[in-house]
Amino acid sequence: MTEPALGAVSTTLKLNRTYPAAPELVFRAWTDPDRVKQWWGISEGYSTPIVEIDLQVGGRYRLGMQPPDQNVIFVATGVYQEITRPEKLVYTWSWEPTLQADTLEPAPDAPAMMDAQETLVTVEFLDRSGATELVLTHENFPNQEARDHHQQGWTGVLDQLDRTLAGDGQPIGQ
Repeated sequence: MTEPALGAVSTTLKLNRTYPAAPELVFRAWTDPDRVKQWWGISEGYSTPIVEIDLQVGGRYRLGMQPPDQNVIFVATGVYQEITRPEKLVYTWSWEPTLQADTLEPAPDAPAMMDAQETLVTVEFLDRSGATELVLTHENFPNQEARDHHQQGWTGVLDQLDRTLAGDGQPIGQ
């Protein structure tokens, strides 16, 4: 990857986390719709009423998160570009129009997500002696503001996954 010129701002986001579970379990937590519903959201209290995952190259996904006490759903969508089980996922990422939770129709007065531009997400699941180092790279943001907004969101999502995997000392699915 080409580094940005001196003084230029990178529009790539990279986050690392280590989870107390084998890569196959973390990969399944990330790709199995029933498991994703248990943790996907940017903070505690969010629900995940929409989880559609067609886990194949060219398959689509839709992940809709609903803030607590709000009648809106923010839906991320994209297409899987690469799947190497249980090591790596590469997929496009974009936002659909915000939905009303009660009708699943576009919400006319709801806030839209920051950018509609398609970006690219790579999630690596690295084996670290029975634990998993997750490396998330999200690239091609239109600007630093969009990157920083997504950094806050992804940090919350990874925190939620951490709480779920470590909640009772047992990873999801055991």
